Formats: sequence, structure tokens, C-alpha cells
Amino acid sequence: MKSKTFLIGICGGSGSGKTTFAHKVLKYIPQEAVSVLHMDSYYLPELPQSHYTTTGKPNFDHPDAFDWPLIRSHLEQLKSGIPVESPIYDFSQSVRTNDSTLLGPSKIIIFEGIFTLFDHKIRDLLDIKCFLHVDSDIRFTRRLHRDVKERGRSLESVIAQYYDTVRPMYQKYLDPQRQYADFVVGEETDVASQILAARIVELYRDSL
Repeated sequence: MKSKTFLIGICGGSGSGKTTFAHKVLKYIPQEAVSVLHMDSYYLPELPQSHYTTTGKPNFDHPDAFDWPLIRSHLEQLKSGIPVESPIYDFSQSVRTNDSTLLGPSKIIIFEGIFTLFDHKIRDLLDIKCFLHVDSDIRFTRRLHRDVKERGRSLESVIAQYYDTVRPMYQKYLDPQRQYADFVVGEETDVASQILAARIVELYRDSL
């Protein structure tokens, strides 16, 4: 029996270019057939204080910062062709809003985020698993520009957060996810995005 929906996981550290890579892939896929689910939307309304830094800052780069039951539930529904109300997270205020975005039903769901390959139940749902392996200096620079320009953070706070949580959490939890990927993508993503898109289109057409 052919799957109603194909789930594609794109994983990588903060600043690795996950969203950019996903949009490159989208250029080669029929737009009416695909939706993108951002893991960043699923931060918990309140992060566990047990993982706060020594300076009292929340740890957004720990797996426990995410609402795993809701993520699993939404992915299972999307896999079954059922639309979901994806939450909206306000990064300038670091809060989950009361608003949501209707997502699906779609034949293809691209699920991108820092822990898309972390949970074994979610890995079992994914039809293709991709990991972006990008040099730490490049990831840090991208994150710095993004958080200052788009999320209203100060230069000092971004640097402090990187050394307090981003770098150690990447080494402990993020990088080990590479072992679960079907393929690993480096900094050059143009060709890789075409290869991934070609495979997705193949799955999509075979299901019609």
C-alpha cells in the first residue's frame, strides 16, 4: 500500500542553512504537492529550568526544549493525510503565541530543524533523512547575523549563548544525529538540493 504522504527530514545545527536548503529543494518540486514544517515552531511555551545555564538563561539547544508529544502527533497526522494547526513561535519575545498556521494535507512534507533525526519514533516516520554538516565558523557567523538582524538580539547575547549552549549542545546531541542520515550534505548545497528533489519527485510520481 502506497503512503499518502512522504516525510522528508532535513537536520543540521543552527546556522547550517536548513531553511535555505529546503527552499532550494522546493524549486524542483510541484508546489501544490509540498508543505514545510519548521521544528522551531515547536519550542515549549516554557523551557525546563533544569537546563538553564549558570547565568540563568534558557537552553534553546537542548532536546528537552521542544514539545515532542505535539511534534510526534502532528507528524503522524500529516503522514496520514490529516492537516494540522502548526504553532507560531515569536523569537523576538521567546514565546509561543496563541496563533497557528494550517498545514497540509500535502503529498510531501519537509520537516526541518536541529533535532529532526533525534527521536527514533520520528525517524521511523521519515522516508528520507538528510543531515547538513557545515563548518562551525560558518554556522556561528550565520547565526550571529540572523539573530541580530531578524530576532532583535544583541551581539553580546548571541556570542554568550553560542558558548553557553549552542556549541556544547551541538557536540553532545546534534552532531551524533549524522549516523541516522541517509546522506550528509556539506557547504555546497546546490547539487545536493537537486539530487534530493529528484528523489522526492520520484517518490511522488510513483505514488500517483
